[in-house]
Amino acid sequence: MQKKLIAEFLGTFWLVFGGCGSAVFAAAFPGLGIGFLGVALAFGLTVLTMAYAVGGVSGGHFNPAVSVGLTVAGRFPGSQLIPYIVAQVIGAIAAAAVLYLIASGKADFQLGGFAANGYGEHSPGGYSLVSALVAEIVLTLFFLVVILGSTSSKVPAGFAPIAIGLALTLIHLISIPITNTSVNPARSTGQALFVGGWALQQLWLFWVAPIVGGAIGGLVWKLVDDKD
Repeated sequence: MQKKLIAEFLGTFWLVFGGCGSAVFAAAFPGLGIGFLGVALAFGLTVLTMAYAVGGVSGGHFNPAVSVGLTVAGRFPGSQLIPYIVAQVIGAIAAAAVLYLIASGKADFQLGGFAANGYGEHSPGGYSLVSALVAEIVLTLFFLVVILGSTSSKVPAGFAPIAIGLALTLIHLISIPITNTSVNPARSTGQALFVGGWALQQLWLFWVAPIVGGAIGGLVWKLVDDKD
């Protein structure tokens, strides 16, 4: 179990460090930055690479909503759910701390949004709480369907991380303008702890919506999964 939790810590750390790091650093250069497309691709690449690296150890969840969805679908034992979530959150906080340490080394450092998730006036596109809630639920739901489908025994082995990474890239392309894209409560928590204020006040949505979406995704997969 210890090795699984270390793998989840490392995977979630890499997801936050690579994904949020691309938004904090590389996307900050006007005309030269990577933009929404680059940030979306960075998040997808973090999951793809770590799913291959440590997915064989822990299953490669790196996300409390994924762990919940897999539990609902009967693919993951409920007895391991809380330890996995704790490891994921710690990994995300550690990554945010390292990002903060690096970012604060700049002479004119200003924390800004620090890639935190938000709605209303803190949504990149000014989208409402309801818009954010619906987007996060629906996108997490489909993320779980992709994960469960691509890791099914009826699908050729070895390609799941590619489908999952591309799905996360697509999710970010859709929702960066809406919420800065969460679909992952651990990712949201790490950044919110350093931003404080509004980010912590709005953090509840980025736990509730992904968890609900993940659970629904698990249920949907049980309905469509052809076990015969």
